[in-house]
Amino acid sequence: MTPRPYVLAEVTWKDVQTTPFEVAILPWGAVEAHNYHLPYGTDVTETDAVAIESARVAWEAGARVVVLPAIPCGVQTGQLDIDLCLNMMPSTQAAVLHDLVRTIEKSSVRSFVIINGHGGNDFRQMIRELQPSTRLLLVTINWWQVLGAADYFTEPGDHAGELETSAMLHVAPDLVRPLSTAGDGAERRPRIAGLRERWAWTPRPWTSVSTDTGIGNPRAATPEKGARFFGAVTEKIGGFLVDLAQADTNDMYE
Repeated sequence: MTPRPYVLAEVTWKDVQTTPFEVAILPWGAVEAHNYHLPYGTDVTETDAVAIESARVAWEAGARVVVLPAIPCGVQTGQLDIDLCLNMMPSTQAAVLHDLVRTIEKSSVRSFVIINGHGGNDFRQMIRELQPSTRLLLVTINWWQVLGAADYFTEPGDHAGELETSAMLHVAPDLVRPLSTAGDGAERRPRIAGLRERWAWTPRPWTSVSTDTGIGNPRAATPEKGARFFGAVTEKIGGFLVDLAQADTNDMYE
């Protein structure tokens, strides 16, 4: 495989010395059960692919971006009773993010973008705390929310449903088990109206809301749907990375 100049794990010290990187991109996923048909590493696999393809789009448009190795562990406090769902507490994530920001701010990089692939991760408050103490512009993107999923899928689903399954059928089809083995992803709804209508929030104990760990029926998933959504999302994120690389981060508002 030819090394990609926008993937840190594939470049050398000489490459880093001679490339004025402008934007660093950190894929951050999770390791967790994804129904019976998707692997535990789904969030890492998809998010890494989204980050790298978005970086390719930006690089070919002239932006000097670099994708850092993905962080695989996410917040799983609602899934602690499911074997081998690897939990990282938000406070631990904040400490990891702090250390990486302090390392990267010594380089030519001016902006740091987290591409998040797991609903249990929420980096906004961490960024609020870190931003005043770093020269880097800190940004977070949930890749599956970049576009309206209803424009691409009949029933996108919340976890291991049609959206995620289609994406995996596109980026890593060999890791997807036959859809005939999947559960239907039925979700048990909260009894309390505010929680059911989602204007109130509390963490969901996962085994109380799903029998198969999925939320959303994956049966309508296809690689073609995944390719279409993945392509549109990465083009949009890639364009954002170009804009970010060109921006004066000290003069961001009109």
